[in-house]
Amino acid sequence: MLTERQSERLTDWLVAARQDDLPSLHTLAAGIDRDRDAVIAGLTLPWSSGAVEGHVNRIKMIKRQMYGRAGFNLLRKRVLLAS
Repeated sequence: MLTERQSERLTDWLVAARQDDLPSLHTLAAGIDRDRDAVIAGLTLPWSSGAVEGHVNRIKMIKRQMYGRAGFNLLRKRVLLAS
């Protein structure tokens, strides 16, 4: 369903997830239901924010390495030099 972008199978999957006896799967299904429009858009549209999320993750890693001791100027220099 995810790799082939088949959003029409989402409703069947949610029904099957609710019939299973795994409480964490029920929680996931409820969360998907709350934001169903965004999930369907993610399953059907060709655009992805994966590259942006990767850069945000990299910046957060650099920031964590500094243990919160540096200000924005030093963080900016480290981010630019790490590229």
